[in-house]
Amino acid sequence: MNTEILNNEVQEFISQHLNSDINALLLKGTNFSQVDTKEIIEQIEAKKRCEKKLFSWFKSDNIYYPNKLNIEQTSSEITAKYKSGLVSGDAIIDITGGFGVDCFYFSKVFKTVTHCEINNHLSEIVKHNYQQLKVNNIETIYGDGIEYLKTTKKTFDWIYIDPSRRHDSKGKVFFLNDCLPNVPEHLNLLFNHSKNILIKTSPLLDFSVGINELKHIKAIHVVAINNDVKELLWVLEKDFNTSISIYTVNFKLDTTETFNFNLDDEKSSNSKYHLPLNYLYEPNSAVLKAGGFHIISNQLDVFKLHLHSHLYTSAHILEFPGRIFKIESIIPFNKKALKTLAIKKANITTRNFPESVENLRKKLKIADGGTIYMFFTTNLNDEKIVIITSKVN
Repeated sequence: MNTEILNNEVQEFISQHLNSDINALLLKGTNFSQVDTKEIIEQIEAKKRCEKKLFSWFKSDNIYYPNKLNIEQTSSEITAKYKSGLVSGDAIIDITGGFGVDCFYFSKVFKTVTHCEINNHLSEIVKHNYQQLKVNNIETIYGDGIEYLKTTKKTFDWIYIDPSRRHDSKGKVFFLNDCLPNVPEHLNLLFNHSKNILIKTSPLLDFSVGINELKHIKAIHVVAINNDVKELLWVLEKDFNTSISIYTVNFKLDTTETFNFNLDDEKSSNSKYHLPLNYLYEPNSAVLKAGGFHIISNQLDVFKLHLHSHLYTSAHILEFPGRIFKIESIIPFNKKALKTLAIKKANITTRNFPESVENLRKKLKIADGGTIYMFFTTNLNDEKIVIITSKVN
């Protein structure tokens, strides 16, 4: 950690060049003898990424930033605050501390927080930043969190873990035992030190895979921001062996959408089906990831268009965790009907449909955008249809 980066002139230079051309800065260089230009560029790039994601850090003076990859991988303040609402007690340990955003929010609801980080450089940065953020109830420990638990006799109200993938060779499918730390392998150790465990995973982790690998899952939270799923949160409670609760949340600019259900209830539910009525509903990404496809039909009194379409309809407008559309017209998907379309610009979505959006745009010569929303899908009679709608604000 080069403390010369905290020099007032260097800090001012960083702030003044947040929107500058990075390549031009690299070519031009800087005049600071104690700080390399590449170090300054690293600070600029990382701080810029914090402007919206980590505003508490961005607005504070003398914050030292790690490389931009650490910033990309860390929790946002929105999701960290959400996690802090799931836990409570006197003491919590984060055994995979990282940049320390989650611990910052845990410190607001716990008396003591322990931050373990295996990277010494990052651990130093986090300790310095907590001082700038005026947080004094977080202990930073440089070292492997699992090894720390093996040697300490301390117990905690909660253990928090954000395991990292060891490799990406398996593509979109991965397992928790492919991550560091290997949570399934160390579950007994973890439960020896706490009755409650909170695990953050990438949304790429399949529900069934996580459920098969873990034990005593009490709840799974699917967290999205602006319809983009950011995290899966797995709540484990020692000796818990009943049905898993599913919570979905989608943070939007002006509102927060939630939908909750019980996993066993979803498995035993059957959707109600109907041909398109007056309104069309598209679940948000958190609900889609959670797989609450049947229970949502029963809970919210909406009809499903088809078993595999994941679009819903109703005669009267209802509150719904996702996008709501007024159905203007419906046509069959055939050459004769498509020739009658006089639409030159529209937003196109496909659900349970054999052709891609790209192919449909080329075939129908429809540009992207505008106020018309077209859904190419399949109805309950297995007929390919086009639903033309307008968005309900």
